[in-house]
Order: sequence, then structure tokens, then C-alpha cells
Amino acid sequence: MTDNLHWHDLTTLSIEGKGWTDTRNFYDRLPVRAEGTVRDPVWNLSRDSAGICARFTSDATAIHARWSLRKESLAMVHMPATGVSGVDLYVRMDDTWRWLGTGRPEAFPDNEAQLCGDLPKGQREYILYLPLYNGVTSVELGVPKAASLEPMPTRDTRPVVFYGTSITQGGCASRPGTCHPAILGRMLDRPTINLGFSGNGKMEREVAELLAELDPALYVIDCLPNMTADEVAVRAPELVRILRAAHPETPILLVEDRTYSDAFLHQDRAERNRSSRAALRQAFAELQNVNDLHYMEGEQLLGADGDDTVDGSHPTDLGFRRQAEAFYPLLSELLAGRT
Repeated sequence: MTDNLHWHDLTTLSIEGKGWTDTRNFYDRLPVRAEGTVRDPVWNLSRDSAGICARFTSDATAIHARWSLRKESLAMVHMPATGVSGVDLYVRMDDTWRWLGTGRPEAFPDNEAQLCGDLPKGQREYILYLPLYNGVTSVELGVPKAASLEPMPTRDTRPVVFYGTSITQGGCASRPGTCHPAILGRMLDRPTINLGFSGNGKMEREVAELLAELDPALYVIDCLPNMTADEVAVRAPELVRILRAAHPETPILLVEDRTYSDAFLHQDRAERNRSSRAALRQAFAELQNVNDLHYMEGEQLLGADGDDTVDGSHPTDLGFRRQAEAFYPLLSELLAGRT
């Protein structure tokens, strides 16, 4: 099937979603020097390729992918293998990004799949998203030997950095392109960097100092689902001050946690939302002397019908779409006029 294909290493294309170049593996999310500085769970999760994508053009009538995974576990009990370990292809049509094909992981470590075929002739723009909860050691795209495949020009717009929890990382999207940082990247037509760390988005100083090394157009801090009220009270002001000291003019958005879908009947869940939000609002009030600091309430991040999570907490694709649509107006406003 692939004898007539020419294979292109993904590293030769326009890669977005990486905040650092000095990583142990090309597709890691934190620099190698973070090992031993951040806690081990954060470091291990940083080796997942969440948010990393490649932008390219091609006139191919078929596109194939082959990729090698870092971790043997292809799926989770509440998240499919396509989201955990798959690759996801989008194409731009009439100024709109549309899903085109997904590479389904079926083995460890090596996988190969046709992402699309029988396409009409024509030059088109594409994005390939990498796995959300697995890492990759290599990725290649294959097109017919007569076809072109070229990197898109590097964009000069600064990225939006999302720092958060399993939800930011993409749990439990069915595909890498359907978590809200990826959706918002397409909606805003801007690079995004996904620094979600499942169960470990805790506003820790060591991570804050790494975030301060980046030069984004906007920081989105969305850590409340992993933090107690006491942790928020101590860590949120310190994180904001670290970022503001490094970047005096960059907007910082503090985001409340989504409302648990079953909080209407589980008082412990409702209290968790109430207490963490109260602590974040108090921290925000104490930081009013910090310029360009903004706040987003969490009540509208999920729908009132309760049908947009897998467990009352982690969004389905519907939940991620709702989150992206809730974020979009405010992020558009904060990014207006910023390169």
C-alpha cells in the first residue's frame, strides 16, 4: 500500500505548540533541564505531545501517517485511543478548518494509517495534531511520489499559552483536534501551547518560572480543578507576580474551574467549586495593582444539561466545543491588536 509513497519527517514541517527547543525528545513539552526541577509527575506528563501540531501544504490526493509511541497504553477507561494516542488531520476549506481524517493507534510502538484518500486535485493547507496523552518518538507523513508536501511559512504571531489540568491537556477528547486549546487555535487563527498536566496543574513556582521564560501574547491559567482553596490562596498571587515581573505587558487570564455536572445534587462537589472559586476571586482582588490581569468565571464553561462530560468533570467533544465558545469572546478581546 505504501510502496508508491514518499515519506516526510514531521520535523521538517512547520511545528507549533512547542514552547522550548531544548527538549530531550523533539516532541516533549518542557525543556530537558526541567527534569529534577518540576515534580516527577509533571515531568512525565510533559513528555506527552498534547498541543503539538504540524502545518503544511500539499496537493496530494492521499495522505498517510506513521508514528511511533512512547507509552504502551493506547487508551484509558474513559478516553478513546484516538484521543490518547492517535493523530488528527484538519484541512482549510474556504477559510474554515475542517476535520479530514484520524490515524487510529492499533499497536505499540509503531502505527501506520491512511488519513485520507481519493481527494480531488488541488493545493490545500493542513494541520496534523499529535497525541494528547501519549508521546511520540517519530512521526512521518506519506504522500504519492508525484505529490508535493511543504511546510507552511512560520507565523510571526505569538502564541496563547494554556496552563492547567487534565482538561487543558485534553481529557477526554475523542481526537487531538477536539480539545479546547486546539479548537481555539483554529478559531483565533493563532498558535497555542498546551501545558496541561493531568492531575498536576497546581500553580507551582517551578512551573511558573518556566512559563515566565516564554513570550506569549496571552497566558491562560486554568488550574482550579487540581487545587484546594488553601493552595490557590498561596500560589495564585505568586504565579501572577512571577509572570508579570518577566512580562510587564502580557495579559494574564485567571480562569475558574468548570462546574461539576453533578454538583446540583452532590454537596461536596458544589463546595469544591465554591471554595476554590472564592479563593481565586480573593487572590484576584488582592492583585488589583497588577495591570492587564483578567478573570473568567467558570459557570458557563459547561452546559446546564449535564450531557457534555464523561464523569461530571472531564469534557466530551461537546464539552470542549462549549468551553471553546465560552473562551472565544474574551480571548479575542484580550488579543486584539497583539501580534
